[in-house]
Amino acid sequence: MIRSGNPALSKKTFENLTNNSSNVMTLDGAVNKTAISMGILLLAAYYTYTNAIMDYVVIGFIGGFIVALITIFKKEWSPTTVPIYAVLEGLALGGVSKMYASAFEPGIVPQAIMLTLGILFALLFAYKSKIIKPTENFKLGLFAATAGIGIVYLVSFFMSMFGGDGLPVMNPSNASMLSIGFSLFVVVIASLNLVMDFDFIEEGASSGAPKYMEWYGAFGLLVTLIWLYLEILRLLAKLNSRD
Repeated sequence: MIRSGNPALSKKTFENLTNNSSNVMTLDGAVNKTAISMGILLLAAYYTYTNAIMDYVVIGFIGGFIVALITIFKKEWSPTTVPIYAVLEGLALGGVSKMYASAFEPGIVPQAIMLTLGILFALLFAYKSKIIKPTENFKLGLFAATAGIGIVYLVSFFMSMFGGDGLPVMNPSNASMLSIGFSLFVVVIASLNLVMDFDFIEEGASSGAPKYMEWYGAFGLLVTLIWLYLEILRLLAKLNSRD
């Protein structure tokens, strides 16, 4: 099986897992854990957004990255690490959202939230109704596209580290057609990664994975949803800059 573009969910995610109890991963359990994680993230984000606390952005993203690595390598710790990850990322996203609202317009944040949730439920429906099927070619193409976007991110990051402004297409104020087209492409690829996440969660439930993998499945979805939300924010900012 071709791996997902999501670094938290790969073809080896459910390998070498031991389950010594009758408690196994279920789809309903994964859905519930995802809802809890999203609730925690939204509460943390609301706190930093309403109080305009920008100091938590760097702390949240760096801390979230560290906790994410721990979660990936210690999946059995996910019932503890995933809520912590949700809090840290929420603190960071609230600050980032406030920055976008201040630089562009306040309405950009609720628009991005609604679009993210709308895409989530639309693709969940498409997946469950078999409108979109994660075939091997689908997985291969999606992985290649996600990897290509990752390379663009890295190049832009290193350019900014050495005194540059990064790649122009990554600038939220760049309203050129090329820049907007790139953001649209990224949003589409991030959205389609949700289909892969659904597929991996369903695979884990059908294979009788341990109960704690429900939290890990929620973690995988959070990683994709955070990426999707940030890219939708960037896209809306670019469209707003055209006015």
